Amino acid sequence: MAKGSVQVVVERCKACGFCVEFCPTHVLALSSAFNAKGYHTPYMVHPDKCSGCDLCGMYCPDFAIFGFKEPAPPQEAKESAKPGMDVALAAPPSETENKEEHDAR
Repeated sequence: MAKGSVQVVVERCKACGFCVEFCPTHVLALSSAFNAKGYHTPYMVHPDKCSGCDLCGMYCPDFAIFGFKEPAPPQEAKESAKPGMDVALAAPPSETENKEEHDAR
């Protein structure tokens, strides 16, 4: 499953190929389609390999491509809590409870 994705602003791209060259997971390639300026823009050949590192965006001189990490699917708080960790689901202690505990020491 993909951890990241890439967004291309097609009309900004000049097909320099930096994004394709420097992608560490080899996700990108230049397409055979043209943009309005006549350049071949990048597309994701292997979207499932994208890590969302944004190296493509960092190397792009025209700010035409942006890599980003996909948000994790929401999980219930109970699913993420470990057995015996009921304290994590409890409400934080009130100020009076904190004061009473401090005074008891």
